[in-house]
Amino acid sequence: MIFEKIHIGKGEENAFFSLNKLNRHGLITGATGTGKTITLKVLAEQLSKRGIPIFLADVKGDLASLAEIGEENEKISQRLITTGTEDYTPQAFPVTLWDVFGEEGIPIRANISDLGPLLFSRLIELNEVQEGLLNIAFDLADKNGLLLIDIKDLRAILNFMQDNAEELRRDYGNITAASIGAITRRLLVLEKQGVEHFFGDPVMDLHDLFQERDGKGVINILSAVHLLQNPKLYSTFLLWLLSKLYDTLPEVDDLSQPKLVFFFDEAHLLFTDAPKPLLDKLELTVRLIRSKGVGVFFITQNPTDVPDSILNQLGNKVQHALRAFTPKEQKNVKLAAETFRPREGVNVAEAITSLSVGEALVSTLDDSGAPTPVDRVMIAPPESKIGTLDPMKRETLISDNVFYDKYYETIDPKSAYEILTEQNQAKEKERLAVQEERLREKEKKEKNLKFNRSSIGRLQNNVLGSIGREVGKQLIRGILGTLRK
Repeated sequence: MIFEKIHIGKGEENAFFSLNKLNRHGLITGATGTGKTITLKVLAEQLSKRGIPIFLADVKGDLASLAEIGEENEKISQRLITTGTEDYTPQAFPVTLWDVFGEEGIPIRANISDLGPLLFSRLIELNEVQEGLLNIAFDLADKNGLLLIDIKDLRAILNFMQDNAEELRRDYGNITAASIGAITRRLLVLEKQGVEHFFGDPVMDLHDLFQERDGKGVINILSAVHLLQNPKLYSTFLLWLLSKLYDTLPEVDDLSQPKLVFFFDEAHLLFTDAPKPLLDKLELTVRLIRSKGVGVFFITQNPTDVPDSILNQLGNKVQHALRAFTPKEQKNVKLAAETFRPREGVNVAEAITSLSVGEALVSTLDDSGAPTPVDRVMIAPPESKIGTLDPMKRETLISDNVFYDKYYETIDPKSAYEILTEQNQAKEKERLAVQEERLREKEKKEKNLKFNRSSIGRLQNNVLGSIGREVGKQLIRGILGTLRK
């Protein structure tokens, strides 16, 4: 069976990616300024033309220009000849712009409950003890039907834990105010960074990534120039999205082409200082998500940035130039060369350090699934604009998008904060009612006591008055009697 392929350039022979092998994932590497962005654009364009939707992060601001028509010039014309490109047509591609902060694209949000304690712990850099308390918070929320949508919800459940620490100790062990205070302070830092915009409703419907427009797959572009200033949030968000795709999509048989291709740029940020449970989760997701029809490409400077357990799953490789000035860099070049199937006459390690801008070593998977021998390839030019997107065009793309009205306004549903606040208010109301009832009882008793004392006093006065009058009469009678005698 012959499967459709996409052309990306030419070396000793034309270089193609087989569409039915893209769910075997891939890797694009190379030093800064060697051509990774152009390779990414060419791949995105070719996939879009086959009706395949894409998700990628725009970390430098030069990918959103996929939405604008390219312009053929002398340099591009020469590149077309060199790369054997025959069907080049300057054109724009359908794009949806997304932004965690809602500034450079349509707002994209998640719930804290969806992130889970493992990812959220990494996001706010908790230690083992603090992570344990966060797990308790998530467990309490689940058992009591309390949604953790935003930061104020999580803060509310932490306050609940602190107020009920003695009672909770029987089930969860020691809950210290110091650890809860440390987590609360980390949440404050998160808010100061503007991250609270990411947590809320409506949560992104992942099916909105699978769009087609005029026969082309929509290229979903996450504006990440601002986001990359918070590397933990950037990598956590992309891992959450990847995990969510795996959890949401149904199993599929072998497809002639992927349902979605996911490009994970600056991938080293995901693996740096990542705890083993997180790496295990990512390895499992990458291995199994292919059965959901999703292909994943990691983009980073060096293959050594990616753990071997994941690197071994990446069948399609594009290696741009690497520097080799220091002993460490030379070692990295050697390791990068070892990831390719050799080709007679090609010294891979030497080639990696001598590639020109736009040139790459490429190895893909053939129809049988075996890696092809490495080839030194000149990458074809993109058909869209090279450079940054016009600001006015960006505004139009955002406001005219079909998802603008769906996601623009934040919704604050009834969740943990509101429910616990209501419970606290009810308890406070009940406490005040009891206190007021006790006060009334006390006042009543005091009034009764005062009344009783007053009645006894009047009785005493009356009795004493009567006794006095009787005694007086007796005295007068006695005196008068004496006088008569």
